[in-house]
Amino acid sequence: MPFDPPPVQAERPRERLLAHGAQVLTTAELLAIVLRTGPRGSDAVDLGRSLINRFKGLRGLLSADAQALLKVPGLGPAKTCELLAINELNRRALAESLQAGIDLAQPQRVKHYCTAMLGHLRVEHCMALYLDSQYRLVATEELARGTLSQASVYPREVVRAGLRHHAAALILAHNHPSGVAEPSQADLALTRHLKHALALVDIRLLDHLIVTGQGAVSLAERGQV
Repeated sequence: MPFDPPPVQAERPRERLLAHGAQVLTTAELLAIVLRTGPRGSDAVDLGRSLINRFKGLRGLLSADAQALLKVPGLGPAKTCELLAINELNRRALAESLQAGIDLAQPQRVKHYCTAMLGHLRVEHCMALYLDSQYRLVATEELARGTLSQASVYPREVVRAGLRHHAAALILAHNHPSGVAEPSQADLALTRHLKHALALVDIRLLDHLIVTGQGAVSLAERGQV
């Protein structure tokens, strides 16, 4: 009677990554490599799928805070810290790319950075990116934190911070938690007032970005700065 060898076990995510590259793995499988184990009765890939569904996608998951993550069955403090660390490393990598200089003809890096910083927030936040004369990122500062409908930004405080950072240029960004990226009349008025105030101290307002969870809209590209 011929001998039938036992079936070969399918490659696990870690083995597939090493053999074929990370690009062949599903998002759930990539999460499984980070999480390593799932709750009792399921594996890490199952946990990855459930997290993606619970937070409505990878962006929602990696933007979740510790309180939300710790409520998930199967995520203890260790796994929660790992997910939080991934998101912070992503933000720092984006910031590092801006520190090398911003190509004004290709603003996508700035949009990605601002979306990572603001796109997931449920309350309106406004921040400024202070740049040197070579358009390299010097500092990022939160300017205001408001309600879902508005945030108060004081041009004199922005100017004061710009002088403190010896900035030559500035990019303003704030999120619309509603998901609607169209600027309001208040947004356009703030852009005009801030541009005028900064010009008095020779700081150029390069752009004002309206950020949602889906990305960012540049007022400079629309001729509104």
